[in-house]
Amino acid sequence: MISLKLIEMRKQTKEELEHIEKGDLYQNMLRQVYFDMRMNSMGKSRKNPDDKNEILKISIKIVKEWAKKDKAEFKPEFDKRFFKI
Repeated sequence: MISLKLIEMRKQTKEELEHIEKGDLYQNMLRQVYFDMRMNSMGKSRKNPDDKNEILKISIKIVKEWAKKDKAEFKPEFDKRFFKI
């Protein structure tokens, strides 16, 4: 059985994802990394800060490193009014 807390965490994270554009491979990777890290940040055994802005910063850094390894350019697209980074 899925707990109410988990349902609320998913709902909040999905609402936040509406402020991160869908796009190419790296943009979609950003969305996936953000989702995973944000869910972790709200859990009991969190390893990440419980702050959407910090999670986005970390997620962007990770995806930029991946893009650099592939010699690709990555310019993250997100709502700058929603995320204060």
